[in-house]
Amino acid sequence: MLCRLGLALAAILLLAAPALAQEPVEITADQFTVDESSREAVFNGNVVVVHPTVTVWAPKVVAVYGEGGTTDIESFIASGGVRLKTADQDATGDQAVFTPGDQLLRLTGNVRVTQPSGTVDAGELVVNLETNVSTFTSGSSGRVTGVFTSQ
Repeated sequence: MLCRLGLALAAILLLAAPALAQEPVEITADQFTVDESSREAVFNGNVVVVHPTVTVWAPKVVAVYGEGGTTDIESFIASGGVRLKTADQDATGDQAVFTPGDQLLRLTGNVRVTQPSGTVDAGELVVNLETNVSTFTSGSSGRVTGVFTSQ
């Protein structure tokens, strides 16, 4: 259930790079900058990434790429207050980071994942896309809490 959110986020972050897109992705922002010296592609200001299965909102989205250029993505970082919405889940946090090399997605800071069956609040959510395991941790924000309704 909650793992699908991680998979959806990872998919949208991977698809954010036009060279990797397999389905149409629309990205809008107030500004877009590519800095070859730091190997960063930066979307700034009211960033909205729309994919057929998920929409991401963030003030800033940065794609860091390696020597291979924009097809050699090392990480995607959405920051400044991030929201991810799929058909049945809504997640928020301060920052989302996806690293393709280790297949880890981290949503950190005031994490809240809501779906029809309940809500989980945590300091951090780590989704390992290789093992399909999602782990919520409390971080410095206290304890992981969940409220669930039976179906």
